[in-house]
Amino acid sequence: MISLSKLLGEGMNNYGDSLRYSVSSNKVVNGTGYGKGPVVIWNCTGSCNLKCQHCYYNSEEKDYSGELTTEEAKRFIDDLADFNVPVILFSGGEPLMRKDLFQLIDYAVLKDIRATISTNGTLLDEDAVKQLQSLGIGYVGISLDGIGERHDCFRGQKGAFEKTLHGIRQCLSSGLRVGLRFTITRKNYHDIPEIFRLVEEEGIPRLCFYHLVYSGRGSEIKNEDISPEETRNLMDLIMEKTLYFEQKGQPKEILMVDNHADGVYIYLQMKKRNEEKARYIYRLLKNNGGNRSGIAVSAVDNKGNVHPDQFTLNHSFGNVKSKSFGEIWSDTSQPILRGLKNRKPLLKGRCTSCRWLEICNGNFRSRAEAVYGDFWAPDPACYLTDEEIS
Repeated sequence: MISLSKLLGEGMNNYGDSLRYSVSSNKVVNGTGYGKGPVVIWNCTGSCNLKCQHCYYNSEEKDYSGELTTEEAKRFIDDLADFNVPVILFSGGEPLMRKDLFQLIDYAVLKDIRATISTNGTLLDEDAVKQLQSLGIGYVGISLDGIGERHDCFRGQKGAFEKTLHGIRQCLSSGLRVGLRFTITRKNYHDIPEIFRLVEEEGIPRLCFYHLVYSGRGSEIKNEDISPEETRNLMDLIMEKTLYFEQKGQPKEILMVDNHADGVYIYLQMKKRNEEKARYIYRLLKNNGGNRSGIAVSAVDNKGNVHPDQFTLNHSFGNVKSKSFGEIWSDTSQPILRGLKNRKPLLKGRCTSCRWLEICNGNFRSRAEAVYGDFWAPDPACYLTDEEIS
């Protein structure tokens, strides 16, 4: 994640900033910082009440055999606590379809792990929100991929937008920290100005923009990704809106996710306007170290398999039912995991001569593999020009 609010704003500090911009973060190979484990995204169930076009998990509304039982899940959370994991993100599928979800959130919080949840929002009724609030959930991320029928089309269900908006409002009225998660595609990026309007009118404090990752059902729509020129124009808009909220005295936490070319682009644009601010941005990006899948970000699927991130489910390093998470995450006998922890010598193509490698770290491997069939090929979603990287 790249926080535009942190890079462009004046003094905004959110929880994730301490994990992303620590001075030592880019020198650590097994977590978010010295003595810490990675952020763990746990796809706690494959079940989902919607069928989204870009779902990386291929979720359906059915029961999935082999999912971690309650006791297995608690042992897994014990392992995360022992490895000093700072955050667990309960994801899916739709996590609210897991019957013991609240019990497991409570257990994670008791183990001093910050618990967050990623949901489509349609099941966030008043009772669910009250339970989440009472458990001390740190953050609720709600996916919204367009306004009205556009969102319904993406989510495969008529009326999904209104249900999701109701869930957002339930969180806001209860005081739960909530944010929107928007996946950018050719079909919906024109709605982004309206998404900003919604965020302002509803008083939503956080907004994450996800670049399309070609994984799961997302791999079937890789041709729906926007062009480099469209991406640059969109980045200009998002930067402008970030500064707008800052200048208005109503700063929002605005983040870009899944493309570290964004950080370079922000730096280059700021360098044209304010050299001192640009140096500050570069320092933060260097501390962050770019893409950290396999290092500071991990994913565990509903059956307990450990992956580099939630989009790279075709590579697994072990299963938490038979081995502790910490052992798996530290095992460099796994070629892909070992490579991710020190990937610069393995990268190919234009990455090898890119002068921004220390603040990008080769970007997303799953997109490279999806397009070129080579895990270490250049990320096809890098929109920086040859002149900019040379």
